[in-house]
Amino acid sequence: MWTDELSAQYADLLDGSYNCVDRIVLNAYCTLCYSAGGFRTWWRRLHDGSDDELDDNHLMRMAGRFSRRVYGYAKAHGIPVIQCNTEQRKHLIAEEYLQKTAVKGLFLILVSRAVAPVWTVKRSAGGVIQNLESRKPFVNHYSFHIMDPDWGHITIKMSGHPPFGAQIILNGHEYVASQARRSGIEFTKEGNCFTVLSSPAGLAKVADTLFESRTTGRLGQICDRWIYSACLCFALDLQDQQRSGFRYEYSIYQVEYSRNLIFHLGGHMDLLFQAMVDRSRARLNMKSLKTIFGRKGRPHRDRTGKAARLEVVVETPAYDLTIFKLHFGKLTLKAYTKGERVLRFEAIVHNTAELRCGRRLNRFPQIVTRLRDMLRRFLNNLYCMDACFISNATLDRLPTPSWVGKTRVGGININQPRMRTVLDATLSLACSPAGFTVGDLAAQVRTKLQNATCYDVRRAAYDLKKLRGKGLITRVEKSRRYTVPPQALRAIAALVLLREKVIRPILAGAALPKRGRKPTNWSPIDSHYEAIRKDMVTLFEDLGIAA
Repeated sequence: MWTDELSAQYADLLDGSYNCVDRIVLNAYCTLCYSAGGFRTWWRRLHDGSDDELDDNHLMRMAGRFSRRVYGYAKAHGIPVIQCNTEQRKHLIAEEYLQKTAVKGLFLILVSRAVAPVWTVKRSAGGVIQNLESRKPFVNHYSFHIMDPDWGHITIKMSGHPPFGAQIILNGHEYVASQARRSGIEFTKEGNCFTVLSSPAGLAKVADTLFESRTTGRLGQICDRWIYSACLCFALDLQDQQRSGFRYEYSIYQVEYSRNLIFHLGGHMDLLFQAMVDRSRARLNMKSLKTIFGRKGRPHRDRTGKAARLEVVVETPAYDLTIFKLHFGKLTLKAYTKGERVLRFEAIVHNTAELRCGRRLNRFPQIVTRLRDMLRRFLNNLYCMDACFISNATLDRLPTPSWVGKTRVGGININQPRMRTVLDATLSLACSPAGFTVGDLAAQVRTKLQNATCYDVRRAAYDLKKLRGKGLITRVEKSRRYTVPPQALRAIAALVLLREKVIRPILAGAALPKRGRKPTNWSPIDSHYEAIRKDMVTLFEDLGIAA
């Protein structure tokens, strides 16, 4: 059962929610053919125990035969084959084609060049094979776009040269949409997101089936269903595949996992998300924010007499789309609005080796679990930054010394610029999925501190020890990484916010009386600051404090 503090906080504004695995990218490879000895063994099986024809010319002819068969089959069955350059977005070409044509099975082939392993053979003057060398030149890749009844749009991208490495791209939302139709659940789908649902709870149950261990078997079945009969057959017909023992194995390369909150009113969602972004952007050290403007604003009241359409559609954004991302190596955390009423949070692993939990297909449940935990921590951290709080007792304890093990360390003085910068850097690193190291903190502080060269790892380690003494960070067991507990995150955010957004501007405003006309862009926060400034001037006069 999914629980996070951010969803619980805004539960009264939600019609429902669901979690879903989004984009899945699998690598397909024949293990035998990725070593020199193994490739030579496979070649002998294919040619009745002989490797007399194993040379660069025959390998190139095999790639040429692959190409001719693809073009011949496509011409005979009316399947378009499109040459693409590296700058073109292939999935957009396929989506545009799908909007115009009702398809089933293989419906489009895109050809482009990319890096792939290719074997080269070196023979002696007497014709004896001396060496097989693997290179990675740019060669033609064929993207086979397939419409499957269960998984929807599938893409298999295969190299035309042996050992015929491939990537299989699927989307969990397509699978959930197919199962939802069979269950009688009506929905509107924009891209890879459900924006309107007749039964959010029913769809959530369908989406949860992707987290079961049986999903590993489903993924293997869908890959085997198409890769041999619709792709590899252009290089090796079924008899050659069986005789040579060419079989693919699958590993998980990329996975996306999302949490989708469906609001009752799009206007409430828009205001809430924009405020969340404004409050969290500086604390998370987001360098840039991307906004794609739509055709109209989201409604701030209930529709009367007309319900939202429930149908499957693929459309361009009709409403403003604001996206913010946090990158941590090969991991990305992302939040954005989708459609009229959906607020979406994503955890993305761009290379599953980053998770260090294995990449073979049978590790899929563990990978999804890791992403789910990352996303839950991200949502809890956003809530803590959005609802920060620090008690009087914590404020009183900060300047006093503390103990870390048997070591006595100094207190935390927030009046020191270095310590304030360390707290600010800790906030920026708080959402790191795997925690952060002393080196990460030192690098983050150097980007914020004026005398950047003087702050090294040794100073960062001492400052971390002081934070540990106050319970503001904890060390991950059996590692040299650190995380920020939720309550500590609320306290650190409150310290930074009080100093930078309350005390500092109020004192500066009280010391400098306002002159001139009121600015044109006057936000509600500016009005609050102005009211407090006037009251502070009066208070200073009564207390006899020189402004």
